[in-house]
Amino acid sequence: MNKYIYISFIVPIFNEELKIRKTILSILKQNTSVEFEIIIIDGMSNDKTRKILRELKSLYSNIILLNNEKKIVSVGFNKGLSISKGQIIIRVDGHSTLKSDFVKNCIDTFGRVNADCVGGPTNHVSQSYIGDLIKIAQTSKFGTGGVSFRSKITNGKYVNTLAFGAYKRDIFKKIGGYDEELIRNQDDEFNFRLIQNGGTIWIDPLIKSSYYSRDSILKFIKQYFQYGFYKVRVMQKRSSLASIRHIMPASFVISLIFSLIFYYLLDNHFVFFSLIFPYIFLALSASMVGLNFKIKNLFSVLPLSFIYFAMHFSYGFGSLLGLLFFIKKWGSNKTFDINFDKNLFSKI
Repeated sequence: MNKYIYISFIVPIFNEELKIRKTILSILKQNTSVEFEIIIIDGMSNDKTRKILRELKSLYSNIILLNNEKKIVSVGFNKGLSISKGQIIIRVDGHSTLKSDFVKNCIDTFGRVNADCVGGPTNHVSQSYIGDLIKIAQTSKFGTGGVSFRSKITNGKYVNTLAFGAYKRDIFKKIGGYDEELIRNQDDEFNFRLIQNGGTIWIDPLIKSSYYSRDSILKFIKQYFQYGFYKVRVMQKRSSLASIRHIMPASFVISLIFSLIFYYLLDNHFVFFSLIFPYIFLALSASMVGLNFKIKNLFSVLPLSFIYFAMHFSYGFGSLLGLLFFIKKWGSNKTFDINFDKNLFSKI
């Protein structure tokens, strides 16, 4: 890294009135002497988010506010990226916070490790009973397949993806910005593209952040449906599969559909029960493990098991619909080049 370092935080958001102040203050309170800018791109929020942003802007001169009329995260990120000045680019979500030594540890890690992107594990935080259960599901191996940045790690290692990564600016010049077709999974697609182009991503346990889990089952189901739906487009664009875990939910849903056909049309109950009983056993077991086998938590075993099922089914069903919706787009892998001189955006 160069001796002089300047960092650009890019924060695409929409309707984050409950969390955005904490998010921005966690960036402003970084324990570092490194200079940085915070580029916040708002998708035309209709709650109190914009009022809070204007208040923060009046207090801190390194905050830049832009509008994102298209309300798509990837579009907003690219808009912020195009006017950014940092040698290091860090994407932060409006429902997350960074530990005070996040920047310091990112820079230290770049000095120790040959990587194009560095990041760390995210600590999932919840503020309700449903949020607690969703947090357990999102951080369990049964729920998400043991993805590294959602797990507790003790040693650094190279990985395929992570959240809230710090990227060297040159990587965007080399492979382009976020794919603006993707409503979800735009960061996964970008990281996959980075790896395919010879780049490296390093996860380090010292680089810590927090992520606020959904506190609504319906919002959670919608989130994972979209993950599955757009994961198909990621596979098409990258002409490959990043991990076997991405197709397991779709395989489960297909198996469930065929087992129900056997059950009702062929009066064959064996296929259905041979699928559903092992799944129920695994979901109940994972729930008890996630709840630490505490007697006081036993009443939550069934709700948590349902959340596991909702996660897997919504992701898998979304993937199947994605296969149908994007059936004519195999082989289309357009990327989005970034014009870093562009500065023609409406400001808040």
